[in-house]
Amino acid sequence: MDNALGEPQTILLLGGTSDIGLAIVREVLSPGARTVVLACRNVEKGELAAAGLRHGGLAVHVVHFNGSDTASHEQVIADVVAQHGDIDLAILAFAQLGDGAVTSKDVQAASEIAHVNFTGTVSATIAVANRMRGQGHGAIVMLSSVAGERVRAANPVYGGTKAGIDGFAQGLGDALAADGVHMMVVRPGFVHSAMTQGLKAAPFSTTPEQVAAVTAKGLRAGRRTVWAPGILRYVFSALRHVPGPVWRRLPLG
Repeated sequence: MDNALGEPQTILLLGGTSDIGLAIVREVLSPGARTVVLACRNVEKGELAAAGLRHGGLAVHVVHFNGSDTASHEQVIADVVAQHGDIDLAILAFAQLGDGAVTSKDVQAASEIAHVNFTGTVSATIAVANRMRGQGHGAIVMLSSVAGERVRAANPVYGGTKAGIDGFAQGLGDALAADGVHMMVVRPGFVHSAMTQGLKAAPFSTTPEQVAAVTAKGLRAGRRTVWAPGILRYVFSALRHVPGPVWRRLPLG
């Protein structure tokens, strides 16, 4: 359970090697934090990330988690709770970008991205949410993207999954509020990270650390949605109303 200052003592990162997810963990860590669990596909890489987090009395554990293996999600979460107690903060940070030129034409490639990014995220989030309902407390951070605010032709499958997850998280968050569980959706713009390495940066690009700072501030304030950087809230409030023929000509990638 959160300590007397409202700081999470047990943090679960689903997508335990995510640059943004790890930056958020580092940002929200406090002297009261006791346990961090990094759940990821590549356990060896997860152990390297864990080594960078361990300090003082903080225990950092790595567990295997596969976003596409939805049948295993409930058991993964159950095992985390059995070993470490209540989950105070869960960060959903696993997703695949995919090559838009491929996924917009290849049925198998498109379905694989959609399964991980949407179905897998829904499955894992429900598993976490059910545990938090039973606890009567907890917070969930859902990493969405401005790519879902108005899906671009360059990568419609990725953008479409983010649009779906964003809507899902908002609706589930409203349902969870009565149970004492807080959901916050984070909408970053282009983030310089391992996922976007080699891609041309979009305007108002940001870093994992800047996204983490916005996220931590939003959690403290009990926000429902945050944007990183904040200016994108106003940029997309205009862009979502741009007529289709104009939208298609915009150099947005």
